[in-house]
Amino acid sequence: MGYNIILGKKAKKYLDAIPQRLRERIAAAIDKLPDGDVAPMQGRSGFRLVVGGYRVKFSVDHMLETIDIIDIGPRGDIYK
Repeated sequence: MGYNIILGKKAKKYLDAIPQRLRERIAAAIDKLPDGDVAPMQGRSGFRLVVGGYRVKFSVDHMLETIDIIDIGPRGDIYK
């Protein structure tokens, strides 16, 4: 059984504001978590997923088997 994915308020707001094709591409990458281009974030807690020029910040709770999507945005803006 896979992890339950919880989309945070900030991430949902960003997904609602972008074009549908990009939204579908990012959503497909999120659905495949924890697989994909995933790495721990340096100097911060959590992980990041690379989807082209976009980043998805998330945390994982192995005990509850959940992935919390914290934020989504362009590569240059997501780390600010």
